[in-house]
Amino acid sequence: MSDVPMNSAAVAAPGAAAPRWLGVALPLALLIALAVFPPIASAMGLDFYIGFVRRVLVVALAAASLNFIMGFGGMVALGHAGFMGVGAYAVVVLSDAGVGSAWGMWAAAMGVAALAALVIGAVSLRTKGVYFIMITLAFAQMLYYVFVSLRSYGGDDGYTLMARPALGGGLNSADESTLYWVVLALVAVVLWWMDRATKSRFGVALAGIRDNETRMRALGYPVYALQLTAFVLAGAIAGLAGALLATGNGFVSPSMMHWTQSATLIVMVVIGGLGRRWGGPLGAAVWLVLEEVLKLNTHYWHMPLGLLLIATALYAPQGLAAWGGLRGLRQLREGSKP
Repeated sequence: MSDVPMNSAAVAAPGAAAPRWLGVALPLALLIALAVFPPIASAMGLDFYIGFVRRVLVVALAAASLNFIMGFGGMVALGHAGFMGVGAYAVVVLSDAGVGSAWGMWAAAMGVAALAALVIGAVSLRTKGVYFIMITLAFAQMLYYVFVSLRSYGGDDGYTLMARPALGGGLNSADESTLYWVVLALVAVVLWWMDRATKSRFGVALAGIRDNETRMRALGYPVYALQLTAFVLAGAIAGLAGALLATGNGFVSPSMMHWTQSATLIVMVVIGGLGRRWGGPLGAAVWLVLEEVLKLNTHYWHMPLGLLLIATALYAPQGLAAWGGLRGLRQLREGSKP
């Protein structure tokens, strides 16, 4: 695999890389902090934030799946929220059909979203650049209008689940803390798997295609097959995120797959760091937390978030997850150009 071209921008500058142990210690400390959050929040009378943090975790998973194809694979898809919607409506359809198992619903949601990604990716990946962006947008809008037209599932008004799917094994899905811990475990496992995938031979080849597709073809790599595989995997994970949102919220609306939601996911990835290990989750967490805080204090919350995106582009172009972002902030304080 030594012939695979690597993007030098994705490699930290000498002396800027974190110690190897830090890459394990920080995620583990964060996982422990998130695990103990529900009882602490309940003791402080902040039960609302258990559901909020659960939502952040799910959206972080969706953003990470987009970063998997956009940051590591170079595929800028402006329709990723469509797969979240497909996963969410899979829960709706199965619930309406009498299926009560959450695990069965979530697995089915991943399967249906993967199938949708396979069909959409098979067509979209035959185009490049802005044409790829626009065709993924077109497919997502097609999905949006399909579900708007499904009056039996609420149409544009959305659909309310009668009850949360059962977790089984003595776990009570109606309990906010229990569902929170299940979601946390799923998100942690999937994020760990994606991190391993990006470091595998498959991930390295995918990064090579991002950097120099022509050279990878010349080396004999099945470019189309590798890109389609990544696209399908990302779609399946986004479908799981949509199913988890539907389970937690108890409500699904076509608006969750509108193109603006896909654009928001892209913004989250850009803020967090394209092609960075924690770019998607960090960007999602920063965006949602700031959105929540700003909504409580002002009606003009879009402007500060827009300024955040501009500041990221100017002073931390590699994202907040990059050590370069810290250098950019120092340059901003010193008044120098990055």
